[in-house]
Amino acid sequence: MSIRIALFDDNKNIRNSIRTILTTDPSFEVVGIFSDAQQCVERVVSVRPDVVIMDINIAGMNGIDAVSLLTREFPQIQILIQTVSEDDERIFDSICAGASGYILKNQLNSTLTCAINQMQNGGSPMSPSIARRVLNLLKHGYAAKKSAVNEEYNLTSREKEVLTALVSGSSYKMIAFELEISYETVRSHMKKIYEKLHVASLTEVVAKAINQNIV
Repeated sequence: MSIRIALFDDNKNIRNSIRTILTTDPSFEVVGIFSDAQQCVERVVSVRPDVVIMDINIAGMNGIDAVSLLTREFPQIQILIQTVSEDDERIFDSICAGASGYILKNQLNSTLTCAINQMQNGGSPMSPSIARRVLNLLKHGYAAKKSAVNEEYNLTSREKEVLTALVSGSSYKMIAFELEISYETVRSHMKKIYEKLHVASLTEVVAKAINQNIV
């Protein structure tokens, strides 16, 4: 079954480039291309995508607000941010809004198709420079500055290891390999993490972990 993809970007050249990249892979089906984020919910309903590729600076609505709206209405849809921005606050806010991945426009040719497949397999793809910035945000307590909330969720040490790996962008399979445990054990830990954090989706897990400085 093909992966249905909708694209929101106000730059015609970027839209054409992304469509060209996606058509090289028969497992992808481009079901909608939009030049602004107005009525994004209605548009997503009309084309029923599995993945939304969103420009963070798109016309008609702040891209971060659009991501927040879409993840609230369609928690099952994976959203990939693609942008020229490496601004720390924008990175943080887009993740907290519910984005599943964050890649740079100047790296689309080499990262786009891989990023989509990673998201569909439970990962959170990021361009290398973005991943480094996210790790630095965590190391330097940026999340603590953004939120004074730091509830105690009683995670076990192993659950924290799993959650840390997930926030760093690892898929369930990668976590199992890194921690030398089975895939089913990872799934079991994630089920408990979902329950303890009171969340219902992968993006909520990552956003809450970062926003509340849990790991």
